[in-house]
Amino acid sequence: MSAAATTIAHEVPPQAGPRAFLHRLRRGDEIAHLITLTFAAAILLITSLLVYELWINSHLSRTHFGWAFFWTKVWDPNFDNFGAAPFIYGTLVTSVLALLLAVPLGLASAIFLSELAPRNVSDTISFLIDLLASVPSVIYGLLGIFIVVPLMRTTFGPLLIHTVGNLPYVGALFRGPNYGVGFLTAGIVLAIMVVPFIISVSREVLLTVPREQREAAMALGATRWESTWQVVVPWARTGIMGSVFLALARALGETMAVTMVIGNAAVINTSLLAPGDTIASTIANQFTEATGDLYLSALIELGLVLFLITFILNGLARILIVATERGGGRPA
Repeated sequence: MSAAATTIAHEVPPQAGPRAFLHRLRRGDEIAHLITLTFAAAILLITSLLVYELWINSHLSRTHFGWAFFWTKVWDPNFDNFGAAPFIYGTLVTSVLALLLAVPLGLASAIFLSELAPRNVSDTISFLIDLLASVPSVIYGLLGIFIVVPLMRTTFGPLLIHTVGNLPYVGALFRGPNYGVGFLTAGIVLAIMVVPFIISVSREVLLTVPREQREAAMALGATRWESTWQVVVPWARTGIMGSVFLALARALGETMAVTMVIGNAAVINTSLLAPGDTIASTIANQFTEATGDLYLSALIELGLVLFLITFILNGLARILIVATERGGGRPA
């Protein structure tokens, strides 16, 4: 290092201490940093308080039932015997059914709106989809009661029983009495509810793919569909997966619409046509009826279990997204 550079380094030392803090404060940097840090910390604080309240208020149930609460199949308020297994089963089954129905429909619609439809048609339909995403869940519940439940009871249910119900392995999923309400009906209503989220988010992600990627694929001889499916969708798959897990989070916590069409039966049944129940639906139905302390504590522990399921699934989603990005997601 030259003598001149050494002299400059000694003459202009970096600002530190109170003077540097006051200098940043005058420029607004420190104020903006403190405000944004406060808001970020508030989210962590709210989440921690939520978990804390659920943990404290479920103490009686946790000490009484222990880990057996997770796999006990009986829910009997008359004899203070409570187990979460039927509701965990119902929550997972209805959410998986909703994704199985909503993901193909949502992804195909998003591809059409972003890649194939004229811009004015795409914008109009996207506006309607955003309206669907803002519809209250109780409206979807009414839709399920007056449309989906009668169709399942008179048309689709008997059709599934007489066709798929006779198959060797999957037939068990479509056997037994058909009341119209049940796991499959709840899954259909949930799929209708979450598909606008998948379409809206996936469309926006697909629109962010650079035009050069499409043009390069088509210049190499690819068709419009090959360019979309082999170039555009892989480029945007991380965002598409994010939309799917956003829909999953909505399905896991949905209450009113599921309550109105699932049948509200605390049983585990392999048939998708049978009535069942979910964690959120059980809490909504029975919280005002919980007269005993143990009953109330068991319902609060159900809330804690739902929070735990959501936390685990979202954690797995983040791991899957990171693995996808490292394994060949969007190019750097």
